[in-house]
Amino acid sequence: MAARGHVQDPNDRRLRPIYDYLDNGNNKMAIQQADKLLKKHKDLHCAKVLKAIGLQRTGKQDEAYALAQEVAALEPTDDNSLQALTILYREMHRPELVTKLYEAAVKKVPNSEEYHSHLFMAYARVGEYKKMQQAGMALYKIVPKNPYYFWSVMSLIMQSISAQDENLSKTMFLPLAERMVEKMVKEDKIEAEAEVELYYMILERLEKYKEALDVVRGKLGEKLTSELQSRENKCMAMYKKLCRWPECNALSRRLLLKNSDDWQFYITYFDSVFQLIDESWTPPPEEEHSLEGEVHYSIEQAVKFIEERITEESKSSRPLRGPYLAKLELIRRLRYRGCNDEYKLGDPEELMFQYFRKFGDKPCCFTDLKVFVDLLPSSQYTKFISQLLEVIPLSATAESEIALPADIKALQQHLCVVQLSRLLGIYHTMDKKQKLTVVRELMLRYRHGLEFGKSCLKTELQFSDYYCLLAVHLLLDLWLEGEETAVWQCLTLLEEGLSHSPSNAQFKLLLIRIYCRLGAFEPVAELYSSLDAKHIQHDTIGYLLTRYAESLGHYAAASQSCNFALRFFHSNQKDTSEYIIQAYKYGAFEKIPEFIAFRNRLNSSLHFAQVRTERMLLDLLLEANISTSLEESIKSMSLSPEEDDIPWKDLRDNRDLTVLFNWDPKDRDISEEHRKLSLEEETMWLRIRSLTLRLVSGLPTLSHTIQPKNSEKTAENGVSSKIDTIRSLLQQLEAAVDSGKKFLEQKIQYPVLGPPPTRMAGFFSNGSCQCQTSLFYLVSDIYELDTNGLEDSAEIQERIGNSFKSLVERLTDLFNKCKGDLIEVRDGTLKTHPNLLENLVFFVETLSIALWVSSYCDSVLRPFKSNLQKKKKKKKESSVAMPPVFTHFLDYITELQTLTSNVIDHIKGLEIILTALKLEELSLKDTLLLQEEKKFTKTVQGKVQSSYHHSVQEIGELLKKRLDTIKKLKI
Repeated sequence: MAARGHVQDPNDRRLRPIYDYLDNGNNKMAIQQADKLLKKHKDLHCAKVLKAIGLQRTGKQDEAYALAQEVAALEPTDDNSLQALTILYREMHRPELVTKLYEAAVKKVPNSEEYHSHLFMAYARVGEYKKMQQAGMALYKIVPKNPYYFWSVMSLIMQSISAQDENLSKTMFLPLAERMVEKMVKEDKIEAEAEVELYYMILERLEKYKEALDVVRGKLGEKLTSELQSRENKCMAMYKKLCRWPECNALSRRLLLKNSDDWQFYITYFDSVFQLIDESWTPPPEEEHSLEGEVHYSIEQAVKFIEERITEESKSSRPLRGPYLAKLELIRRLRYRGCNDEYKLGDPEELMFQYFRKFGDKPCCFTDLKVFVDLLPSSQYTKFISQLLEVIPLSATAESEIALPADIKALQQHLCVVQLSRLLGIYHTMDKKQKLTVVRELMLRYRHGLEFGKSCLKTELQFSDYYCLLAVHLLLDLWLEGEETAVWQCLTLLEEGLSHSPSNAQFKLLLIRIYCRLGAFEPVAELYSSLDAKHIQHDTIGYLLTRYAESLGHYAAASQSCNFALRFFHSNQKDTSEYIIQAYKYGAFEKIPEFIAFRNRLNSSLHFAQVRTERMLLDLLLEANISTSLEESIKSMSLSPEEDDIPWKDLRDNRDLTVLFNWDPKDRDISEEHRKLSLEEETMWLRIRSLTLRLVSGLPTLSHTIQPKNSEKTAENGVSSKIDTIRSLLQQLEAAVDSGKKFLEQKIQYPVLGPPPTRMAGFFSNGSCQCQTSLFYLVSDIYELDTNGLEDSAEIQERIGNSFKSLVERLTDLFNKCKGDLIEVRDGTLKTHPNLLENLVFFVETLSIALWVSSYCDSVLRPFKSNLQKKKKKKKESSVAMPPVFTHFLDYITELQTLTSNVIDHIKGLEIILTALKLEELSLKDTLLLQEEKKFTKTVQGKVQSSYHHSVQEIGELLKKRLDTIKKLKI
């Protein structure tokens, strides 16, 4: 809890029990103890604040806030009260109140270093950079310490970064910051490395690269010692900015002589050599080549230099990969430039072969060579692979017809060759029979490889796991070619792999993708939680979970997965402020802009916007007009149809689409085009969902009493503007739907392990889209009826009657698209129909919107009906003609009720079929299953069956609740 002052203070002794109760989470006892203490010592402010913390943590936010404001109004200056209030405001997510607290304290105790620094940090939490600059200087005047002065300088840089006007940033904030640091340099007051870093940062942002270079190369640069080669890296960056290629070349050459395995310097070395060749640079006569020493400016020198590095490496005690890969990199660049000098370096095929001989037993060998396979002519692929296989020490055993590795080194070498075979497309050219033979061989090798990993811990991966993954990739190819049994074999092999290697994230991720493709979400939730995704991963891989949970009818799991993600996004705001404060405290100034960019990137995350929107729609689906009214639900979410809080222009796609290992050739892999199209599709779908949510949130705003049409108050009471909002949103929805349809006309096929497509295609094809749009048009018609009254609105009433009829027809069509077996057994194999499940989920959602619109109709028609009945009584007439709209509405509600009952019956039927399905009797053909595989096949099919059963149950439960809502709608 808060830092407690000196032990001598008697108040500390009195407050100690309250602190202890709060620390132990016993908030009620803390409140009681505080009350006791306040009876004796009314002026003990800290006790009041501690009581407020207890109230806040027991959910009594308003009482806590009132108590806190009571104490804050007294402008306390004792450390205990200030610290306790800071904690309380932080828990309330009101950091701006902490600044007011310390502003008052600093006025009362103007010479307190502690309060001034607390005030500075309070400003840092809310990003008040100008006030931070002033607070930093005020601190420096009281206590002239360098860090305080540079806090103020950093705050100027932050003002320049956050300034909308770049011109202002470069003409005012940065020059001022530069002058402030120059003053300290002239007075020789620069003490720490962080201060030099800050000076360098200012000069770099001002594009004064020459001056920045002088700082790094000069006396101040000697302080740059905390990072390895920090000084050299900064020099290199400035040489590049200044296009001083001779210096770039000489420096990278010098650094490579020191460490010939540092890849970044090879890249700079090659870049600079070719720049110098293009510029026809020659060294000045009788002078140093450059500030950094000798320069290489021809291909001959580069070739000689690389050969020397390889010769040096051969004398090294530890084998280094850098020089060998540099040779291949140089060949690649020469080939790209169309130079004929590559022969001087040797044949790429031979070089890669030699590289494999030297490093083939290292797992990195494949990723190293992957970059350079383009250098091989495609006609040589098979020969190259055979050549590699010849040098692997494999030995045939009595039990097995294939030659197996005798140790881990040979296994790693063989694995590298198998991965390269896949990458070079050799497996893709095989027919079905050959592929199945390879799968068998790979699984045999996998099981044999488990021998080497018997002593592995549960948290370690088995050496032969990649064999299993590669076999699964081959089976996925077969599945995409129409082989239905292959997908079940994929799951079987992955479950088997996971049983031997329970920490293998690749097995889990692949299982998640395949189960979701088959429409089974239940096993996915458990798999994802066992991945133990941390922090940023909720944004990068969270889409794997949130994309499918709701669409496959697992509402509870969907709610939970959205909560996981939202918790991370919301805590990011608070956490980043703390990181920034730590960076100021420890002088890590260059990290501060990075933290702020990180926070902004997360706030603009596409996934964050999607999860927020889907979470609110899901909450409405599960609660609105069931446990709470639609109006209350929308109010509790602070939703407003006018407000759109999604940063459309700045949306960032933070998904990691390459999280699944892939050995496919380039033409089959995820391309940049796929990423762009996927982002476009996701954004379109998000727009449709967001507009749907805003339209639904507009319904309760229309349900207020409305003046007759002649009244002048119509515009004043705001309702007419509300219907305008609804109509404008409806136009936007139409536009979004049109662009979505155009997009889908391209019929894009993402790779099987690429980004999952959105639900947009199903939304359009099953009729949900047309149904939901016409429901919102109906709202507009009913509003019109409400303003015009019943007398002269025969045309509107007829229009509403027709809308009711067509809505029932559309909903019935949508239900017809939900009919069919979810899991069917065909020719001894299983086939799932996840699209039927997705259609059912869309049906429930569309029906819910229909009911919310109906309850709006109900709120409009009820007053009309009661007025008619009053007239009837006055005139004592037996038959006042009932306007047709009432009959239309009652018929519509009756038909909705019948339809919903039919769907519930259909779902009960599905449940019975799913329960009765005897999957054990299935034998998957063509797979020649081994005994241990049969066990896993059974598990997999059981999981899929159970998941479908669970989905159908949850959908059925929700529909029953909706049926109860319909029954209440009889006017």
